[in-house]
Amino acid sequence: MGAAMSKAWSPDSWQSLEARQQPDYPDPAALTAAESELASYPALTSLSEAGRLKAQLAQAQAGRAFFVQGGDCAESFAEFSPANIDSSFRLIAAIADTLGTASGLPVIASARMAGQFAKPRSTGTEVKGGESLPAYRGDIVNGIGFDPASRAPDPARMFRAYAQAYATLSRLRTLAHDEGTAVYTCHEALLLPYEQALVRTDAESGAAWGSSAHFLWIGDRTRFPGSAHVEFARGLTNPLGIKCGPSLTPGVLLQLLEALNPDREAGRITLISRMGAGIVSNALPPLIRAVEASGHPVLWSCDPMHGNTVKSANGYKTRPFERILDEVRSFCAITRSEGAIPGGIHIEMTGQDVTECTGGSARVTEQDLGDRYHTHCDPRLNPAQAMELAQLVATLLAR
Repeated sequence: MGAAMSKAWSPDSWQSLEARQQPDYPDPAALTAAESELASYPALTSLSEAGRLKAQLAQAQAGRAFFVQGGDCAESFAEFSPANIDSSFRLIAAIADTLGTASGLPVIASARMAGQFAKPRSTGTEVKGGESLPAYRGDIVNGIGFDPASRAPDPARMFRAYAQAYATLSRLRTLAHDEGTAVYTCHEALLLPYEQALVRTDAESGAAWGSSAHFLWIGDRTRFPGSAHVEFARGLTNPLGIKCGPSLTPGVLLQLLEALNPDREAGRITLISRMGAGIVSNALPPLIRAVEASGHPVLWSCDPMHGNTVKSANGYKTRPFERILDEVRSFCAITRSEGAIPGGIHIEMTGQDVTECTGGSARVTEQDLGDRYHTHCDPRLNPAQAMELAQLVATLLAR
């Protein structure tokens, strides 16, 4: 990882490295034209906003604040509406209020909104009835309908994603102003042509930032040695996240930290553990020990969603709520026992009353999943489940 990363960085230097999870656009000229046009559009976020968030995350690293990330698994063009934005904002605000009251700490809220349009996939194709088509990679890439026209990657979709992100950010800023709070945005920096087109450079300092969101993370499938996504992110001034799954080794994690934060800047890196309830006890401690020994400043956050996904007997992808709670309990116990600080929670949730995750006080069963299963990708917590999880985290923080 070191040799490639030692070269001079530019917004397009990632193109010389391996870029996984990218669509195969059938018209390269159309992609180039779309990138060029997007590069002339206004920034969605500002350098000062990203810097403010980084300073607040530095406080969370020191145990003086708590970081909450929440929102859709993948934003949808079809479900875009002020009502959905408002309900998700209010849910994030309620979670933040619950955690702040219990812990006495300032809570930093970041919405998985205004940019969470692209999704990594386990395979590049999907087969139904003997027909094989490109996998659905999120509305920014192609359509969810299972037909050749819908599934063809189309760079023009990036324009609609930008417009929806712009409108969502505008609404979030209005709501935050009215409530006297602050909400940042975050998403996985997955679709590199889109992310590159929205890099902006400050005229005075020369600092580059990814203006598509305040906080960007590198996913578990794209944080390997020689990754184009790591190369892209290392030159940005934004605070960054790294998803840490069961396959991540201490050695690779330390390489990532050296590549992404060689100056060991406080607030720069958040490590988001997504292990699974049955794996976290064995997989997380070696990572914490390696980081603690290295002296790298990081914020440890828990994503209890992605490691606990199962397929129900009736065919739905779901997440048992008790497993989610178990992973959060284990994460908090492990970080504290290893001398680290449990400083954040990262969840997929929605303000809509969906039935996508089983369990919780509402007692959603596998038979209930079909009632209101609306997600385009992964199952999300509904408001009751999200608040129940918040109460557990609040109890753990209070202790």
